[in-house]
Amino acid sequence: MKLALESPPLPLLAEKDGVIRVGGTRVTLDAVVAGFANGATAEQIAQDYPVLSLAKVYSVITYYLHHQQDVDDYLEEQRKEGEEIRRKFESGVGMQGIRERLMARQQTES
Repeated sequence: MKLALESPPLPLLAEKDGVIRVGGTRVTLDAVVAGFANGATAEQIAQDYPVLSLAKVYSVITYYLHHQQDVDDYLEEQRKEGEEIRRKFESGVGMQGIRERLMARQQTES
């Protein structure tokens, strides 16, 4: 009996916005890595995200362990982008006059 010594493709997909998701789901690489970094087992992560098979969780964790610096750099970049978006939202950039526009739209629809 011969064993097939090949691996299935990595279940990670980069979306247009740069977010990496697992296996065609809405679960992000960030979520799986955060669970693992916080001490969750692959089984616990699969329970937390039922759309992920245990095999996919193990595959993502294996990828993380082999590419930890690259993944950590990606996660840091995602964190910085998130902070920038939050800062813009909180400062109201692009939000000036939104209340007036919404009120005007409501009156024209009435």
